[in-house]
Amino acid sequence: MQLLMRRPEITGWISIAPPAAHYDFGFLAPCPCGGLMIAGGKDDMAPEPAIHKLVDKLNTQKGVAVDYRIYPEADHIFAKQADKITAAVEDHVTRAMGQQHMALAAD
Repeated sequence: MQLLMRRPEITGWISIAPPAAHYDFGFLAPCPCGGLMIAGGKDDMAPEPAIHKLVDKLNTQKGVAVDYRIYPEADHIFAKQADKITAAVEDHVTRAMGQQHMALAAD
C-alpha cells in the first residue's frame, strides 16, 4: 500500500485482509486512488471492524471509492473462500478497467 504514495501511475489496488489493527495506515492520506478491500468476518489477525474503520476513512477522501467486501465465514487465510475471492477480484478489475476505458473514450 505504501507504493501507492510513490508511484503516481498506479490507478487502483487490491488489499486482502490488511492488518489495520496492527499498523498505521495514516500514510494513505491523501490516498491517490480507490481500490478493492476484502475482509473476513472470522479473521483474528486482521479483524473486520478495524478494516471497516480504514475503509470509512479512505472513503471520506476526495476521488477515492473503496469497493469493500466482507466474507462473514472467512478467516485470515480465507480457507474454503478461494472461489469467492477470485470472483470478487475479477469483478472489481473488470469494472475498474471498464471505467478507465470509458474515461479515456470521453477524453
